[in-house]
Amino acid sequence: MKKIIYLILSIFLLISVIGCTGYEPIFSSSKLSIKIVEHSIEGDKKLGGKIYSQLNRYFNSPNNNSDTKKVIILIDTKKDITPTVKNSAGKIIEYRVQIKTKLFMEDFKSNKELINYTINLSSSYKVQDQYFETKKIEAKTIDELLNKIYQDLLIKISETVLSS
Repeated sequence: MKKIIYLILSIFLLISVIGCTGYEPIFSSSKLSIKIVEHSIEGDKKLGGKIYSQLNRYFNSPNNNSDTKKVIILIDTKKDITPTVKNSAGKIIEYRVQIKTKLFMEDFKSNKELINYTINLSSSYKVQDQYFETKKIEAKTIDELLNKIYQDLLIKISETVLSS
């Protein structure tokens, strides 16, 4: 009985693996032939640099071909941390981090504007008993917001480049 069950599970697993052989991601870098030739970062240079390095790593892969679209990008990032909740003694209980990012992309050859897109995301976090724990949560919140911004920018760039 166990041999039959193992045989059925093995066949099912084999069929599942064979069915996934043609998998290709929706936004694969082979369809997006973009090379960032020049870039400029304004506002918060550290956050803008993180976004740029992720975009640069994604688009400037070695498999780009001769019909690669060369672009110039400008990333303007601003971070704002404000207290949102205070207790009756006036002590801050919760902060809100807001990151506003503007991406401007133009074609290197024709100087034609490709993207002028602004995204504004925010998230809240609670103050912890220890200051370093609060700073760790703040850094984690900022990283999560940057990841969401990067994904949103990647989708916007993909939509724009594939439609043109």
